[in-house]
Amino acid sequence: MRTIPVTTLPSGAKIPTFGLGTWRMGENARRRAEEVAALSHGLALGVTLIDTAEMYGDGEAETIVADAVGTRRDQVFIVSKVLPENSSKRGTIAACERSLKRLKTDRIDLYLLHWRGSPPLRETIDAFASLADAGKILGWGVSNFDTGEMDELIETSGGSACATNQVLYNLTRRGIEFDLMPWCRKRKISIMAYSPIEQGRMLNHAALREVGARHNATPAQVALAWLSRQDGVIAIPKASTLAHVEEDLASLDLRLKGDDLATLDKAFPPPAKAKPLDML
Repeated sequence: MRTIPVTTLPSGAKIPTFGLGTWRMGENARRRAEEVAALSHGLALGVTLIDTAEMYGDGEAETIVADAVGTRRDQVFIVSKVLPENSSKRGTIAACERSLKRLKTDRIDLYLLHWRGSPPLRETIDAFASLADAGKILGWGVSNFDTGEMDELIETSGGSACATNQVLYNLTRRGIEFDLMPWCRKRKISIMAYSPIEQGRMLNHAALREVGARHNATPAQVALAWLSRQDGVIAIPKASTLAHVEEDLASLDLRLKGDDLATLDKAFPPPAKAKPLDML
């Protein structure tokens, strides 16, 4: 069984730097067994982080996670998210209770606001604090927050307890490197990178194939290794088949060298100025 590196959240809690995502799971009942099997296979191979949300499959992804985890709950770090329309104080608490029920667990390790909504941030933060006091969540964070929104969050009472910001980040979406990533690193807030291979759209790029050929690795493994080499970055690729789980997990063995990074920087240049946060 593989041991996966961890990073430390501001609270001192440890979180794996590689996990499995579940976006788009639970949308087709005919694929449910395959999706459960993929997550379960990842857990058997040593993955201990699964990311999900109440939005995914209208809650069905959370039930898939529950079935995959089974009796291994104490070995798994579960991340879930509340939709912005549910993010009032009362709505957040109710949404969390529903997620707990679907996940068949008594706590969520990290609970995120999926993106900024109309309810005041102080209400969401108050709800997170109440849920933490009750032991129903062990930490909280946000998703899809740009630098200005992070400034507002931290300036809100209780906002300094934010543990992570989950954003769209991969070789083709490097905008956060200019301002958001340095902002988060300064405050020891981890970056969770969703869609780390751009839902597969980047995998035919010549630069990824070139670097992969040097290491007998696939383009997906190169893209994931590029992320995992960075401190405080957590990659959460979705893999809905056993083969994809194994391929993605093997990326942890790939060590990119200076010439590899130069090839990738030339093909996917880092940002030269601030730009709006990308979202899918």
